Amino acid sequence: MRLPPRAAFALLASAALTLLTSSSAPTPLYATYQARWGFNDLTLTVIFGAYAVAVLVSLLVFGSLSDHVGRRPPLIIGLAAQALVMLVFAFAGNLDVLLAARVLQGIATGAALGAIGAGMVDLHPERGPVVNSSALMAGTASGSLLAALFVQFLPAPTELVYLVLGGVFALQAIGVFAISETSSRIPGAKAALMPTLALPQQVRGPVITATPILVAAWALGGFYASLGPDVAQAVAGSKSMILAGVVLFLLAGTASLAMLRFGHIEPRRFALAGGVGIIVGSGLLLVGIATRSLPVFLIGTFPAGFGFGAGFQGGLRTIVVKAEPHERAGVVSVAYVISYLSLGLPAILAGVLVVHSSLTQVSEELGAAVIALAALTTLGLAWTLRREAQQLATAAA
Repeated sequence: MRLPPRAAFALLASAALTLLTSSSAPTPLYATYQARWGFNDLTLTVIFGAYAVAVLVSLLVFGSLSDHVGRRPPLIIGLAAQALVMLVFAFAGNLDVLLAARVLQGIATGAALGAIGAGMVDLHPERGPVVNSSALMAGTASGSLLAALFVQFLPAPTELVYLVLGGVFALQAIGVFAISETSSRIPGAKAALMPTLALPQQVRGPVITATPILVAAWALGGFYASLGPDVAQAVAGSKSMILAGVVLFLLAGTASLAMLRFGHIEPRRFALAGGVGIIVGSGLLLVGIATRSLPVFLIGTFPAGFGFGAGFQGGLRTIVVKAEPHERAGVVSVAYVISYLSLGLPAILAGVLVVHSSLTQVSEELGAAVIALAALTTLGLAWTLRREAQQLATAAA
């Protein structure tokens, strides 16, 4: 028995959501791990960065594999591997095991992301990119809040949340067997395993256009996912685990809602709006940090979240819509490579700087850098769109 296309689409969206739920679940737990094993903020950002680098490597190796072997095999393997990785997290007894679990999680996530994104576009070319990116953001939001609630209200928080997620992954892997294959097999699977960032000719221009806003959006996301909880607690003068989870929840939740509500907007214009949101939101965040005002900090999270979502989805759609069906997984993977580099490297840099400076100063410096990058991106997109509008007006005249 095969699932109808609508049910298959929903299953893929749920898999994307769960993947990012599990990736952000450790964020509110880092304080618990730090108290238990006594590591510093630099080690924390290295753990976070290791995940991003593992996803990056996995995307480079496995990202376009589903264009050759079909969508289902990488999906089944990736989701089943995630279920096993959740057991490693649940029973991690020291920092080395936690770091190994994050690396394995990144590899399994990268193996599945390209196939999920391409499969959703196969099933629904217009809605696929919108729902896929929205599900990723919703997963990021729900993971941080879910783990925070487990820490605050349930026993064994560092075990139970992973066991629940592991069960969900196992069910999703089984469900993929009932999905009809959406991509025919073509030769070249072994060659596709060689890391490459080759792009079809018609996609290269859109990648150049979209890369700056992807970098700005995910650098902001990396800051929130690694140091955001600590910054919020420092601003509030509180060690609340709920606050630690709410910060990332608000950012990614707002991003997800922005994608669903405004995802119909032309991709570059949506990315332009995202750049403005990042500038405004990051500015408010800096004011909140400087004045130790939690309300201002939290208010800034909303325009920042809109910018995160609009920048990511606008950039992703700018790229993916130009790819042919047999090129989609590889092209989606390139977009994720750019995103995860932007997610991991600034977070690691921030961790290095925290050792030699204060958390507040590093946050202000990183925020200023994100604003500058978003401003350059916004000006570039605005100039490009204006020039095209003038050319159309001249042609019409």
